[in-house]
Amino acid sequence: MKRTFLAAALLLCCHFMAFAQKVKVDVNKVVDAEKAFDKLVERKGIKDAFLAVADPEGIVFKPRMIKIIDFYNSIEKQPGTLKWEPKFARISANGDLAFTAGPYVYQNNKSNDDDKVYGDYVSVWHIDPADNKLKLLIDLGIPHPESEQQELVDFKQPDTAKQTAPGKDPFAGKGVILATDKTFNQELTKSALASYKEFLSPEARYYFPGFDPMSGTDKIMKFIDNEGISISATTANVGRATSNDLAYSYGTARIRKGDIVSDYNYVRIWEIDATHRWNILLEIFSAVEQ
Repeated sequence: MKRTFLAAALLLCCHFMAFAQKVKVDVNKVVDAEKAFDKLVERKGIKDAFLAVADPEGIVFKPRMIKIIDFYNSIEKQPGTLKWEPKFARISANGDLAFTAGPYVYQNNKSNDDDKVYGDYVSVWHIDPADNKLKLLIDLGIPHPESEQQELVDFKQPDTAKQTAPGKDPFAGKGVILATDKTFNQELTKSALASYKEFLSPEARYYFPGFDPMSGTDKIMKFIDNEGISISATTANVGRATSNDLAYSYGTARIRKGDIVSDYNYVRIWEIDATHRWNILLEIFSAVEQ
């Protein structure tokens, strides 16, 4: 594996001065932003709410990757109601990159409860330097049957000791994340089980269409083994917080599950550990087929 080299490259890439004073950062900032977004959808509708919170470069998968503003400006209105609730959230030590994930319910016809679609979403947010507000950078959802159990809430505060003065590029050093994501994709072609065993965080969550979210390495590894999953994937883009503790990547994948081969989009959330190794904290796949 090439992880020792990547960890060394990380140390060479990052030369940020520490803040003279620590900035107060709270994970509830992104949780509150997500809840406000949910209420905005209720008031203004799906289209107008997404346009209101979208980063200019923000993307959705409909079903292939497209800019949020391009997609919603191309439709007159998106019908139905959409409700969701964040259950899993992190924010970087500098507060410039964050994500939430949790269950959603979409209903096209208010008068028909049988019309409800259940699933889980993942949203990535980052700070817009112009107004210091969180903007939606990536949004992705997958359907699955209605869950019988409530998802566990996991909102973890960042380590403020990792705060650093922001550089001119808010996502400088993304080359390390790009190399890490590509390395993981290369290893997946050899063995999905071995790759996940090396790269998964102990707190990882895994989202696959048609299944409830899975938490922890044991459940994720058991799912991959039982379903006979093999993956080949290609990185499209990555980003990283200035505090170098949280990052994301996304791309496309071809997954063989038993005898079925299908195309997917993927989004990964990466976190760094005490040994300067990047681990997968979250991974979600969405089917490209309509």
